[in-house]
Amino acid sequence: MEKSKLANNSTAKIALEDGTIIKGEGFGHETTATGEIVFSTGMTGYVEGLTDPSFKGQIMMSTYPLQGNYGVSEEWYQSEKIQVEGFIVRELCRKPSRYSPQKSLDEFLKEFKVPGISGIDTRDLTIKIREKGAMKCAITTEEIDDSELIAQVKNQLSIVDMDLVPQVSTKEIKIFGEENKQQVAIIDCGVKKNIIEGFLKRDIGVALFPYNADYKTIINEDVNGLMVSCGPGNPERVTETIDTVKKIANNLPIFGICMGQQIIAKSFGAKIYKMKFGHRGANQPVKDLESGKVFITSQNHGFSIDANSFKDTPLTLTQVNLNDNTPEGFSHEELPLHCVQYHPEAGPGPNDTSFVFDKFKQMMEDY
Repeated sequence: MEKSKLANNSTAKIALEDGTIIKGEGFGHETTATGEIVFSTGMTGYVEGLTDPSFKGQIMMSTYPLQGNYGVSEEWYQSEKIQVEGFIVRELCRKPSRYSPQKSLDEFLKEFKVPGISGIDTRDLTIKIREKGAMKCAITTEEIDDSELIAQVKNQLSIVDMDLVPQVSTKEIKIFGEENKQQVAIIDCGVKKNIIEGFLKRDIGVALFPYNADYKTIINEDVNGLMVSCGPGNPERVTETIDTVKKIANNLPIFGICMGQQIIAKSFGAKIYKMKFGHRGANQPVKDLESGKVFITSQNHGFSIDANSFKDTPLTLTQVNLNDNTPEGFSHEELPLHCVQYHPEAGPGPNDTSFVFDKFKQMMEDY
């Protein structure tokens, strides 16, 4: 049956798979959307977060209470569009105070047909997610009966069973900075703009490949290294990329970020599991086991490597998360291979770990 829109986009509600219904004020596009509800702890960076392909299939909630206060600028986009399914905030600023913002947060969501809801006790909802784990969720600005909305929530696929990478990966090979002497192949599982720029500003060209590119196609591009990018959903479903890494591991220096780390670990026999509520935000502490140094990092992932499974592989754990001891980095015992779970390219977040790109550049030069 056809659903009527609520007048003036003034009311909206959230439904969770445990039967919870929460009402608030709608903004953005008037529609109903489903996804996995997750929280992000960054105080700033809502534009970068909303456009991060790793959020595909998810409804993002910001723990910081005020969103939209500095508007939206396209220079902060991490992809060509908003990737989240919906956005939940405590308070929406409708009149940005930044000098000459291109658009407001409300206009931004309307442009890409994404619903938002404000007036939500995000602290209470965050506590619920931490206790029960990330849950299936729906957000609506339409007249839908509570029981019907909860049914929609329960009937949606779990993110564990979704094939999200094909929805965000490039469909064709793209070349950036072809004039550069060195070139890295990136398997695009949901790459962020800042990752590509991280290589270009170091005079490294980028050949961007679809997630299912054949390994021979990559080798034939005459690249100096391989990187597997971040991306959304369950890494174990990206079997094509896992197979490519297996076939190419002895041929090139390899680097992985976030999902890329998990895919590479999986290709060497490590095990992956879904975390209770994941890491999302710009303030995750990571300790380097060799130097003892601690970095504050930007992260966005809901899956992790089982640290105990490293013992059956040629991989060596190099970094850990200080909040929960999950793996944040590893290297190979013999091959030129290094991976990190966090985002050294930032966008948003601190730049503590941008040196990781320099480390991989040196790895390619020495190979």
